[in-house]
Parts: sequence; structure tokens; C-alpha cells
Amino acid sequence: PASPIRRLIPYSDAARARGLTVYHLNIGQPDVETPPEMMEGGGGVSLRYSGGVPTYILHPALGDLEKHIRTMDAAGIDLAVLSSGAGMEGSLESCRLVNDRLKDAEVRYPGRFAGLAHTPPLGGDPAFRELERAVRELGFKGAAATTEVDGRPLDSPELWPYYELLEQLGLFLFIHPSLKPLGIEYMADYDLARCMGREFGLALAVVRLISGGVLDRFPGLRVSFSHLGGGVAALLGRVRLYQDKEFWGTAGDARHGRLPQKPFDYYFQRLFFDTGGFGGEMSAVKAALLEMAPGQILFGSDYPQEIRDPSLLAAYVKGIRALPLPAADIGAMLGANAAGILGL
Repeated sequence: PASPIRRLIPYSDAARARGLTVYHLNIGQPDVETPPEMMEGGGGVSLRYSGGVPTYILHPALGDLEKHIRTMDAAGIDLAVLSSGAGMEGSLESCRLVNDRLKDAEVRYPGRFAGLAHTPPLGGDPAFRELERAVRELGFKGAAATTEVDGRPLDSPELWPYYELLEQLGLFLFIHPSLKPLGIEYMADYDLARCMGREFGLALAVVRLISGGVLDRFPGLRVSFSHLGGGVAALLGRVRLYQDKEFWGTAGDARHGRLPQKPFDYYFQRLFFDTGGFGGEMSAVKAALLEMAPGQILFGSDYPQEIRDPSLLAAYVKGIRALPLPAADIGAMLGANAAGILGL
């Protein structure tokens, strides 16, 4: 409706005056991820399980775009990049609906949201036609997928046609952890699948994408991992150590001795990572900066999941701005990097 948009314009202008910030997040539309019948219990919150393991929490903020904008304004955020769990692991029909709803959000709130294209990566020609529609008709600049696709890792040759099309269309690929990570049967207690399993999946996906030669085969493919790659920065010393196949006795082993064409860090430095998934904890960002250049980092909050309180989101932005880095690096992390991959 026109009246809410007019009401929001002053807040939007104030946000723009403080600089462009773009971030990735996971949001479900009301008719896709949060149907009313599932909003039961205290405060309209419900929790999905898979085999007794918590996998996804549903709550009204997932589909409340006006609250989303108010929260963005409170933190000085100009534009949010939207993806949907219902699309990243859904059917082709679900993906079409998600794509259309994300486009609706862009149209209803001009300049505030940008959608990512959703399609089953292993869905063949029908899925690829939907990806092309999302680009050519809806105008999306990126696509969303998960760390495993139907149980296959990101270096699976079965995914190469998907990567080839992404490269041809000029889309960047946003990788979110699978809602049901591999090995979930070993995380049956303490909510470990969500707490740690997703991060294991992300770190593995980073290393497999590089070690499996995906970036050699598709040199124009741009990839952004959520949650700072599952905290992969802390593991890089060990990953580098195991690149010496002679030392570890795997040289010549077709499965374990394989290396990409160039050193591991050549590829790692081409990847992007967002700061979502840690509830606004600055320690995770500081640890990542020991291994990741500011030019690789995109501000992310995973609103309205890990962060739901506007004051916490504002504090997270403030924490990024307070890092002891040059202003240009702060600006890159809070918007310029994302603007570049989005073509803004």
C-alpha cells in the first residue's frame, strides 16, 4: 500500500544518509515458510523437528516485512538481500512461489530489498528455466543454495551444469547451511544440528569447493558463504598443513592426494563470507579478520533468526564501525563489497 511506503520514506532517507549497508539473511514469506496454522504456541512460535532433532524455528517476524524495515532503519541499514529456507531446499513449485514473493517485496518496498533466485540445483532443464526467469524477468543478481544438495557436496560433478549456468548468467552464489546437515544422526542431543552441525557443513563446503577444483573449472563463479564459512578461519592453518601431500603420504592417491591447480589461498581469497549466524558476537568477526581480508566480508545478521531485537542489530553495526580498520575497509564490509557483487 502507498501509505506505509510514504510513512517509511523519512526513515529510509535517514538510513541512506548514514551509508549503504547490504546483508544476507534468511526470511520466509507468510504463505511460504510461516503459514498461520504453524504459528501456534506462546507468541506464535513453533519449532520444526526432523527425526526428533530441531531444524527450524518459525515465528511471526519471518514474514513481517514492515517490522523488518523498521529494524533496518533502527540500525541504519539501507538494503537487505533476502533468501528463503523454503526455496533453498524446496521443490521447483516452492522455488517459483518464493521467487515471485521476493520480487513482490522488492516492488512493495522500492530500494529496501533485493531477492535471490531459488531453484533446485539438480532439477535439470525445468529448474534452469526458472533460474533464467528469475534473472531475466525478475532481475535478481544472485542465487541461493545450501552446503549439501540432495546429499551431494558442493564439489559433486552433478552440480557442474548448475555452476555453468550461474557463470553464464553472471550470478553470484550465496551458500547457506543445510537445514538438515550431513551427519545429523550424530547430533541428536543438545540442539547440536543447528548449533554446530550447520557450521561444520559450511567449513567442509569451503574446503571441498576449493579442493574439488570447482573454481578451476568455473573461474568466473563468485561464491559467498554465510556464517563466516562456519568459522573456517580458525581451521586454515591445519588445512594449509594438509596441502603437503608428500608429507602426509597421500601423493598419488587419486582420492586423498588431489590438489587444485593453484595454492589453496589463491582460491580462498576469491571467496566472500558474511557475518551472520553469530548473534552479533564481534569475537567471531575479529577472529575471521585474522585470515579474511575486509574485501571478502559482507555484513550479515541472519535477521530475524539469530538476531530479532532491533537494538542488537544496531549494536552489531556499531561494533563493525568500531573495528580498528581504515574507513575504506569498514565501508567495504558494510556495503561496498556487497554492492559490487550485486552490481549496484
